[in-house]
Amino acid sequence: MLDKVNELIGEVSNFNTTSKEELEAFRIKYLGKKGILNDLFAEFKNVANDQKKEFGQALNTFKNTAENKINDLRSSLEEAALSGTALNDLTRPGEPLKIGSRHPISIVRNQIIDVFSRIGFTVSEGPEIEDDWHNFTALNLPEYHPARDMQDTFFIEQNPDILLRTHTSSVQTRYMENNEPPIRTLSPGRVFRNEDISARAHCIFHQVEGLYIDTDVSFADLKQTLLYFTKEMFGKSKIRLRPSYFPFTEPSAEVDIYWGLETETDYKITKGTGWLEIMGCGMVDPNVLKNANIDPTKYSGYAFGMGIERIAMLLYQIPDIRMFYENDVRFLEQFKSIN
Repeated sequence: MLDKVNELIGEVSNFNTTSKEELEAFRIKYLGKKGILNDLFAEFKNVANDQKKEFGQALNTFKNTAENKINDLRSSLEEAALSGTALNDLTRPGEPLKIGSRHPISIVRNQIIDVFSRIGFTVSEGPEIEDDWHNFTALNLPEYHPARDMQDTFFIEQNPDILLRTHTSSVQTRYMENNEPPIRTLSPGRVFRNEDISARAHCIFHQVEGLYIDTDVSFADLKQTLLYFTKEMFGKSKIRLRPSYFPFTEPSAEVDIYWGLETETDYKITKGTGWLEIMGCGMVDPNVLKNANIDPTKYSGYAFGMGIERIAMLLYQIPDIRMFYENDVRFLEQFKSIN
């Protein structure tokens, strides 16, 4: 009986096939319920006691050899089947990848930066949690200045001198402190104001502010820069500057572009005038230069600032600023084809 088991082990070891059907027949023959292995276990009771240990070891060897042979052949057959499929056809096109989409605020931010980078503006960034000096005092807004009420501020409760920045002008303050003129920098970033949320306003929004300081900088330089920007960004070549007030610039102005009155939407967003306000600007106040240790008798400069959400709403005709923050996939997927 022991010789028979050893003979079967040799048969199993030498078995080979390229057919799944033959492999299944082999499994049933040797390991099935009515297979040879079960018959051998049934004969175990008839084996002499002094041979049972050796016979049992031989049966286990036979069983393990058969199982390993079946598993090895099954793996080989599966690999052979895959090798003949399209999975290994390197000439087939790859699986299409889902195209992600940038947020419209990021798209417009990058477009604005690209426009100004062509005329030498570099990007500077600063902290969103700011101190009173850089956000207000250095920008000609000393304590108790009434213009501070123009920006309802989020203060840090534990320290009233620490706040969430209300504009990215604080970045310009830091940049002026650490860099000597000529300065030509653009400061994009997120800002915070304690305002009621509505279709036209939000407590969190984004700004881009520009600063240029050098010798003999004039208001005419500012106007030409803004005219260049409106042509590149909107394709509009007609602007106007209306006198305004900002504590850190003097003189100051609001910038309007002539949007036109060609469609019903044009009438709606311009209130029937054709003109649309896009930003504020002005010549840097000498006090701001002094606070940054820049000699106002030698240097002059201009600054401008705009809300990114407002520009995005104009470009893409978005009626509600809250849509930028709701993370609605249906809204965001509209921007997949935009770089």
